[in-house]
Formats: sequence, C-alpha cells, structure tokens
Amino acid sequence: MSVTIKDIALKAGVSRGTVDRVLHNRSGVNPDVAKKVKQIADEMGFVPNKAGKILAARKQPTRFACLLPNRAKSFFEEVIKGFKRAEKELSDYGVTVDIAFVKDFKTESHIKAIKKLSEANYSGLCLTTIDTPEVQLTVHNIIENGTPVVSVNTDIPDSGRICYVGTDYTRSGKTAAGMLSLTTDTELNILIITGSYNIRGHKERIKGFTEGLDEHKIKYTVSDTIESEDDDTTAFEKTYNYLKENSHINCIFIAASGGTGVCQALKKLKREDINVVAFDEAKETINFIKSGILKFTIGQEPEMQGYMGIMRLFSWLMEEGKRSSSDYITQTSIKIKENIAE
Repeated sequence: MSVTIKDIALKAGVSRGTVDRVLHNRSGVNPDVAKKVKQIADEMGFVPNKAGKILAARKQPTRFACLLPNRAKSFFEEVIKGFKRAEKELSDYGVTVDIAFVKDFKTESHIKAIKKLSEANYSGLCLTTIDTPEVQLTVHNIIENGTPVVSVNTDIPDSGRICYVGTDYTRSGKTAAGMLSLTTDTELNILIITGSYNIRGHKERIKGFTEGLDEHKIKYTVSDTIESEDDDTTAFEKTYNYLKENSHINCIFIAASGGTGVCQALKKLKREDINVVAFDEAKETINFIKSGILKFTIGQEPEMQGYMGIMRLFSWLMEEGKRSSSDYITQTSIKIKENIAE
C-alpha cells in the first residue's frame, strides 16, 4: 500500500496541511519541523503526487534492474518479493523491475554483470555486489553517466551510490555476541564460516561479533575463517573436513548463508553440542531452530530491503536528484524456538 500524506502526518505528529507545505517546498513551516517531515517521508518511501507529470515529461518507460548473487536462494527470494511489491505499487507510473543474477563472487563476474545492465539503459539499478576497488570504479562510472544506483543488502559506499538499503551488519554481529553470552559461559574455540571475503557485509558482521565478544568479556579464540561462497554443499564439505581434524571447536559463527550445510555436517559428526550462531529465517534455519541444533537466529527483513531499494530509486528519479537520499537500515530481530513462526 502506498504511503500517503496522512500516514506521514500521523507519524510526524503534525497536520496534513503542514506535510503538504513541506513536501511542496512552501514557506511557513518551522525549519526543524520541515526537516523532520522530510526525513520521515524519505524513510517511509513516500512517492510524490508529481510523479505522473515527471514521468510523462520523460516520455520513456521507467525500468529498474536488480542484480543479486545466484546463491542463498531462500534469502534472496524474500528480497525479490520486496522488489515485486514495489513494482506492483508503482505500476500506475509504468514502472517495471527486472531481476538479474551473478553466478559467483569474483570481481570480473560482477563487473561484467553490472556493465551488461548499464548497457541496457535502465532508469536505475539496485545492486547486491562485492566491495572491491574495481567494482567501486565500475559503479562510479555508471553513476557518472547518469544511472542512479542503490546498494541493497550489502554496501559499496565508495562507489558514489545514492544510498544503502539493508541491515547494520556490525550491530547484528554484536547482537549475536550478546545472545551467545546468555547461552554459554565456557571459553570458546570458534570456527567462522563466511560467504565471501569480498562482501562488505560479511566482514562487518564478523568484526561486530568479535567486538561484541570482547565487550562481554567472553574468552575466545578464532581458530580459522572459511569461505563457503554462500553455498550449502561447500559449507558442508569444509565444515565436515575441518571438524574431523579439529575436535576442540565448540562454536561456529556463520556470518552469511551456508547454515544448512554446516548443520548437516554437525549432524553427521554427531557434534550437536557445538554452539552455532546463524542469521536469517530460511525454511531450513527454522527447522534447525525447532530441532534444537540452533538456539537462535537473527533476521534482517529481506523483503523490506527489496521494497525500499526500489522506492529509494523511484523517489530519486522523481526529485530529479535534487534531494539526497538517506540510508534505510532494516530492523535486527532475534528469533528463538518460541517465536520463530511469527
């Protein structure tokens, strides 16, 4: 359902007339109030009524493209639902959304995929991509040529993107450490399973986790960090082989996807005594919570990430780039056996 002036007025605690004056840049509103109203409108994904006129003036269809990794399908299916919800809400403005995938986490693969989308003359791009200097430069060049870019799910801040929509990975890592401090009091020998060393969000989540352990004064040693490429088969094989040779591991921190593979390895080795920290609410994760292999998981609102990514792009076009767009940080939610179905 589209956000209205009434919705913004209720949240801001002002009249609809005040909101209307602010959004149409008319005088007579306290500057602090105006700033608050604009921020709330931006956070809620408000689409101005002038959108139709601007789109008509453009005399071309508004086509957005979204690039996602061809991994972690259960998670990104939810992100896609958000993309499609936004497309449906904006259908009266002739907005369409295409989804493209990149097969791995190699720099050259991502550059090739991003350039291909750029050459298709889309009105804007939502990118979930790796954070390397070469990719940053590619995105920067696209933006310089007039195509706005929003980073979704994981950030590429040095690329010139207009904003980031996704979770606060450092905070989610610290949240995991806080939860772990409530469930164990033993010294931890930790194996970290990350998705890709080139994904900024994965690195930030690991950093937040270790910082959180330090803040809670938990004694720990990180024995190793393994890259699973967000693939359950790879995660299973690497976890199984590592644990066979390192029986002292009593905690596994899964910074990204691959949780199903890790838990299957634990079941095969009969090592369900290991503390496992996981993220998101894929069907498999829910089953492992219910069976007791996982004590908790931490969500990041993937559907909202997709939705707000498109809405941020659309708002940027409607404002013709005249107003900066703030980041949209999704909520961090803790799920345990008793509330995982909510």
